[in-house]
Amino acid sequence: MPVTMKSLIPFAKYMALCVAGAVPAMSAAQIVAPGGIVGRTIDSLSLPDLDSLPVGALTQRLQDIRLDRLEALVRESRGSVAFDDRRNPAVSGVLIVTGASAADVTTAGQAGFALMDRETIEGIDIDIVRLAVPKGQSLGNAIKALRTLLPAADISADNIYVQSGASAPQIAAGVQSSGRAVVRPAIGMIDGGVATHPAITSPVEAQGFTRGAPSASAHGTAIASLLIGSGSVRGAAPGKALLVADVYGTDPAGGNATAIARALGWFVRRGVPVATISLVGPANPLLGKAIASAQGKGLVIVAAVGNDGPAAPPAFPASYPGVIAVTGVDGRDRALPEAGRAQHLDYAAPGADMLAAVPGGKTVRVRGTSYAAPLVAARLVQHYPVADPARRAAAIRALDAEARDLGGKGADKTYGRGLICGICRTR
Repeated sequence: MPVTMKSLIPFAKYMALCVAGAVPAMSAAQIVAPGGIVGRTIDSLSLPDLDSLPVGALTQRLQDIRLDRLEALVRESRGSVAFDDRRNPAVSGVLIVTGASAADVTTAGQAGFALMDRETIEGIDIDIVRLAVPKGQSLGNAIKALRTLLPAADISADNIYVQSGASAPQIAAGVQSSGRAVVRPAIGMIDGGVATHPAITSPVEAQGFTRGAPSASAHGTAIASLLIGSGSVRGAAPGKALLVADVYGTDPAGGNATAIARALGWFVRRGVPVATISLVGPANPLLGKAIASAQGKGLVIVAAVGNDGPAAPPAFPASYPGVIAVTGVDGRDRALPEAGRAQHLDYAAPGADMLAAVPGGKTVRVRGTSYAAPLVAARLVQHYPVADPARRAAAIRALDAEARDLGGKGADKTYGRGLICGICRTR
């Protein structure tokens, strides 16, 4: 069946299914196999299509679906989400300024940009100012105007890093948490909340960074199971403690740069050595500074390249310097044709023909680079158990030694430096 925009599940119908519990809400960097979780990334494109379509046709379809998804996200947010000056979704009515002086704030206020609040994000020590978009101005035009007014400041929207079902409510029952702080070194995960599940028995501590969080989600549960799961799902670091930063909760504008930055600060304060982020979005000054600060304090970040195809814009945070960028392969170690791209690529890992946990005690088939990133993060933490910048290079070399070369000899743009954790796939 040919795929057109009309053949996609209408967003309103998708929302109704999510509310009814028939379709779990998912995040941006995943595509789900038939019989598995239904997402909004490629709803009507079957797996045979993905593997057999000519490159040009697949690229165009992925691009069309991406643009439709962004339009739907803004349209269905009921005013919570708007497009910025680059047509990327962001929190409506809010501008984020870093590097602003008191004089800058006064100048902006005189021009109609009212001060909403100021904040220093603990752990990464970044000062931010939130200004309100003047009444009657679009978010995009307000950004351009304020940049002209304050040329020395970093000004941006509070971009959103979920592009598939971002407005869908999370599953609210059964949030997985140990009930007390995890005291031993743990892996960090920035995503949705994690549901209780028989495959997830290690200590889990969850904290919310947006409205309604922590709140269990299908995508967050799946990622957690691939990090620390055992039994029906083969996590790459079973028994390891997990810190879950829920940046979505029930907020239609969840997954924003501010929430992610706060989550990174929490990880730094808790001494987390490795964190995985299976989300994609645009470059953002606040997020870039947050990642650089967290890296300087010893946190190593692993991120998925997304599933919007090779013609999509480079994915962030995977594209930031020093972030470990991960793509996915199928059960025959073929690169996923829908995999997105970053400005660099480090590794590949299983991302299809595999199982992951979801709420309700179930396991389902999943597909996408989302599910490759946690496998790499979980292996990396075996070599980098303590956040220490001086030990990062040695840990990366040890991970390189695990990587199995795929494609042409040596590192390449399709598989990076090789396949990590090929045996982690549970079929």
